[in-house]
Amino acid sequence: AGMNSQMFNSFLDGTKSALEMAAIANATGLATPPHGLDFPPCGMDDLAHILRPREVSGVLHQKGQVEVVSSIERDGRPVVHDLRWGVYVVIEAPNDYAAACFRQYGMNTDASGRYSAMYKPFHLIGLALNVSILSAAILRRPTGSTLGFNGDVVATAKRALKAGERLDGEGGHTVYGKLLPAATSLAQQALPIGLAHDVVLQRPISAGQSISWNDVQVDETRDAVRI
Repeated sequence: AGMNSQMFNSFLDGTKSALEMAAIANATGLATPPHGLDFPPCGMDDLAHILRPREVSGVLHQKGQVEVVSSIERDGRPVVHDLRWGVYVVIEAPNDYAAACFRQYGMNTDASGRYSAMYKPFHLIGLALNVSILSAAILRRPTGSTLGFNGDVVATAKRALKAGERLDGEGGHTVYGKLLPAATSLAQQALPIGLAHDVVLQRPISAGQSISWNDVQVDETRDAVRI
């Protein structure tokens, strides 16, 4: 389709999802998973059942958390009614009246009737982008803005890496972006995925290990690095 193959690969290796969920977490105050996105297989009909907190038999580590669903089952089968192209939000009824409204309005809910999902099976990014541009340019209003630093996307080794190897950034052969709580990222001195391009490793890194600032040689005169 004429797309940049490395950029497109960043969609497939989970980096793009991590970046989007970090943006959502930082713009809304939602929490991030403690060890990265789990990508549970889930279709439209099961959102309210699966994307609940673990305390009520769901998969989320806590209430008010971001997560991305997979369109492929763990054994490779396609998920029924998948949301590969779509968007969703799972909501919880704050009281019995709201739960009754879920039922009366015919919303899809979990067995308890307390959780429901609203979704679209498509995501019209070209139209959404124009709305954001027009809102900013004409109304002087953002369609989203950062409220705090909840989530960070850190460079994580795709395979065992050797000292002297040069990282090739998101969608490349060496690293992918993993969503972590910002507090965890800062404690680990983790290297942001956006700065993991064309930098050289100073020590070997195991597959799946987060890369820190101390693991690479960076050009500290670059504006992005200074920021």
